Amino acid sequence: MRNKEMLLIPGPTPVVDSIYDALAEETRSHTDPRFTAIYRSAIEKTREMFKTDGEVLVIAGSGTIAMEMAIVNTVEAGEKILVISQGFFGDRFIKIGEAFGIEVEVIQAEWGKQVNPNDVEEKLKAGNFKAVTITHADTSTGVAANLDVLVPIIKKHGALVILDGVCATAAMEEDMSKSYGNEDAKIDVILTGSQKAIGVPPGVAIVAFNKTALAAREQIKRVPAYYCDINNWIPIMNDPSKYFATPPVNLIYAYDEGMKLVLAEGMENRFKRHKAFGKAVRSALAVYGMKALAEEEVAADTLSCILYPEGMDDASFRAALAEKGLIVAGALAHLAGKAFRIGHMGNTTDQMLEKAIVLIGETLKEQGFAADTDKAVERFREFALPVV
Repeated sequence: MRNKEMLLIPGPTPVVDSIYDALAEETRSHTDPRFTAIYRSAIEKTREMFKTDGEVLVIAGSGTIAMEMAIVNTVEAGEKILVISQGFFGDRFIKIGEAFGIEVEVIQAEWGKQVNPNDVEEKLKAGNFKAVTITHADTSTGVAANLDVLVPIIKKHGALVILDGVCATAAMEEDMSKSYGNEDAKIDVILTGSQKAIGVPPGVAIVAFNKTALAAREQIKRVPAYYCDINNWIPIMNDPSKYFATPPVNLIYAYDEGMKLVLAEGMENRFKRHKAFGKAVRSALAVYGMKALAEEEVAADTLSCILYPEGMDDASFRAALAEKGLIVAGALAHLAGKAFRIGHMGNTTDQMLEKAIVLIGETLKEQGFAADTDKAVERFREFALPVV
């Protein structure tokens, strides 16, 4: 990779040369047949990844606009949604719902923990919820949602399942054709962005709707949005030579290349690789006395929130790593200064992560902490799978 630094944050993530090369291709008209062929290819690859029986939207925007698109096209003002929150980014659905006059109720897990499924069951029994939002991997806590447990509960009570896959898509299973216990228990909407496990620079918002979610859109008389109304976009997704709003031409080149790499590796291989990387990083850092906020059985495969040993100064630690070319992220909310977050997803390799383990150990020693880098590297290699 031509990157000068190792960007191991929860996103954006490292970009490989072929994606940079695609991004640098000549900018063409968004109606040029050469571009529309690439756009069509990117849309079809996205459909293949999600295995949806409905529609996928690949547009200019961030994960936040994808969240908004998922909500306004399925839930009307006055209807209720249940937000299952396992961290800071789960809570973002609260503000989005409230902005559109939607009644929002929340089940908030303790940071580092999953929500209690019994609480979800009881809440759904008590109220008429149109949809339930789940953050698959919360970027603030490194906690993964248990879809095998949550999806059947939600569908039993007739609600739509809206999955925030921003920090999980292309690394953790998100199969819209999968039945969770019975034929009707499926994920209805998945939303994500280009800059995390897909490994493309920020700027592409992706949302997938199944037929059930599309039927919900048709029941809404007036969507309180223009850009985010999927009925304005679906004709373009089916025929990219048509026009609604200008797509991010060069980012679509890059996204198509990124999706080519995703599918070439194979989804099952990607799931295994990311699971191995997550366990390897957390196990290696534990050698330094750095504990992950999330216990291993609930930890996300894409990023980890790592608690500092007592006495560590967050700003000086991360600044020292940055001087060595390793960029990690600070923690959010009440964990700010008490932890850092490290991404291990997308185009990240085992060589990069192993080097990061060494640099973290060296920095710890420079700042007066004990760190057995040889043992940490040995522990990393026990669990990591090399990129094929």
